[in-house]
Amino acid sequence: MARGKKIVVAALALGAAALVMRPPAGLDPVQARILAVVMMTLGLWATALIPPFVTALAFFAALLVPGLAAPELVFSGFSSAAIWLIVSGFVIGAAIQATGLGQRLAGWVAPHLSRSYPMLIGGLMAMGMVLGFLMPSSLGRAMILVPIAMALADRLGLEPGSRGRSGVAVTVALAANVPGYAILPANLANMVLSGAADGILGIHFGYAEYLALHFPVLGVLRCALLVVLILRIFPAETPALPPEPAPPARLSGAELRLSVLLCATLALWMTDSLHGVNAGWVGLAAAVLMLLPGLGFVDAKAFRDSADLPMLLMVAAVLGLGAVVSQAGLGGLLADLVADVLPMAPGRDFVNFLSLSLLAMLTGMVATISGVPAVLTPLAGQLAEQTGLPVETVLMTQVLGFSTMLLPYQAPPLLIALGLAKEPPRSIVRVLLLLAAATFLILAPLDFLWWRLLGRV
Repeated sequence: MARGKKIVVAALALGAAALVMRPPAGLDPVQARILAVVMMTLGLWATALIPPFVTALAFFAALLVPGLAAPELVFSGFSSAAIWLIVSGFVIGAAIQATGLGQRLAGWVAPHLSRSYPMLIGGLMAMGMVLGFLMPSSLGRAMILVPIAMALADRLGLEPGSRGRSGVAVTVALAANVPGYAILPANLANMVLSGAADGILGIHFGYAEYLALHFPVLGVLRCALLVVLILRIFPAETPALPPEPAPPARLSGAELRLSVLLCATLALWMTDSLHGVNAGWVGLAAAVLMLLPGLGFVDAKAFRDSADLPMLLMVAAVLGLGAVVSQAGLGGLLADLVADVLPMAPGRDFVNFLSLSLLAMLTGMVATISGVPAVLTPLAGQLAEQTGLPVETVLMTQVLGFSTMLLPYQAPPLLIALGLAKEPPRSIVRVLLLLAAATFLILAPLDFLWWRLLGRV
């Protein structure tokens, strides 16, 4: 396996060197050098030949030392609200563990989810789906779900390193992210698509319209398929509850205060469209309260133990990569290139549907998930002419594409959830690859038939 990874990275290095030495038509020398850096970064992340945070630092250096991009662009990930949601997530997780609230919640949920391992995995996926309607942030959902899920894994005797515990971590990471792609305000990419369509093309997507089009297949059926895949990849014996005394009926003072603070935080996350305060800043304020000496729940040592600097570096690099690719115009060039190769023509509705979805998925490999709508939405008119489909339909195919990830770096919330669960990113790769294959073999045809039934193709 290691030899194969080295061969892949060596091939990418040769390709990157060729790009730098002889830029292809359509790329200026700076774009070619940036593309070479992006290729090597993605290749190293995909193969995990070196630690991901080392690759992140190398990405920063490779762009900054030769002056290929401005520091404020390269480090734009550090100014993103996502980074501060991660930091607050570490604090919230530590507070839930320190007060014992996580164990209590796990104890309440355990009788319902611990009857069998399939019920545990299915129940966590269902919880993520329900939260998708209540919370507009996949990061916020991860911060609520992960501590509860991992406390439940501890309570059920799923040891670190076991397949069952990895299955729980992968499930909760996906549950916090995947169902949200089918609910308009639930994920960043959805909102970027909606905003770009409105701002660039004057097309507005309604909540109910979006939900009816995507949720039956990309929400319900995809989550059911994920449960089946996870149970096959991470099999485990039916967990048995350890012999522990029942938790006291009344919350302790610390648990009660933390519960009030968490409910207030959740309420502010759910109503961000009303008050206009970014979810990241809400989480940051909650973290400050939880860290205050004498008032909070997390001391300095617990915070140091919970914080994951390598994860922060990698997420910042992922966000910076998307910004650099967009600023350099590489995403649009890639989309134009792939669009010329894909077999799209008027009258071939199913082939066009698959081709447009594949275009969005491949764009996400370079521009990351949230960058797909920014890259492809300006091309919607051109793609509509090429396929003969309505512009609205062309736009909506992006959802099938950008919700189909091949590697975890494409969606920072996945990395964050896995980091909070103390699970390495490689654990989820097999699930993502199999889900992508199943999506285009099974779900995409069903989605096309559903769209046709609704009169969208």
